[in-house]
Amino acid sequence: MKTSLAILLGSFCALPAMAEVYVAPFGGYSFGASEFDISSTESEDKGKVKVAESQNYGVMLGFTTKDPGNVYLLYSHQSTDLKTGDNFSPSVITSMDVDYFHVGGSLYFPMQSVKPYITTSLGLTNMRPGGDYSNETRFSVAIGGGVEYQATEAFSLFAEVKGYATFINADNALFCGNNGCLWNIQSDIMWQGQANIGASFKF
Repeated sequence: MKTSLAILLGSFCALPAMAEVYVAPFGGYSFGASEFDISSTESEDKGKVKVAESQNYGVMLGFTTKDPGNVYLLYSHQSTDLKTGDNFSPSVITSMDVDYFHVGGSLYFPMQSVKPYITTSLGLTNMRPGGDYSNETRFSVAIGGGVEYQATEAFSLFAEVKGYATFINADNALFCGNNGCLWNIQSDIMWQGQANIGASFKF
């Protein structure tokens, strides 16, 4: 019993020595968002609306594992618009910020200094329309892949593509405020892609 306890405590003590903490800022482009079916709350107009393509940026904070891989916390921000080309006018309905708050992990397939990898994460998507309308927060997941180039032991560059799925599960009014709701929205999942490049700094 004492031997097992000593081994267990020794393993926990050794973990920080094996893991490397890293921070990885990144920037990129968000694209390919799926459309929502919407209807006006003030008329009988119906149409479709989607999150416009635009730049995004963010940061990951995590630690490496011996798989080899890593575990990380991710924050991603996009300033964009909700746009439509159907019966609604103007085509830009409102500005909107989209933030992802995720926890995830990656698995690498090292080939010397070049390391292809796959990654997945889950967390929350926060959508904040302009004006006095309410924020909306929904559960989301992501999966992607990329390539990392290990320039030095502590510094690397990476490029990746990810797909995010936000579970809207809505058939009612969203983005409501003191003056009513923007629209009724019918949707189950909002899909969105990201292409990012960044740098990783290990400590």
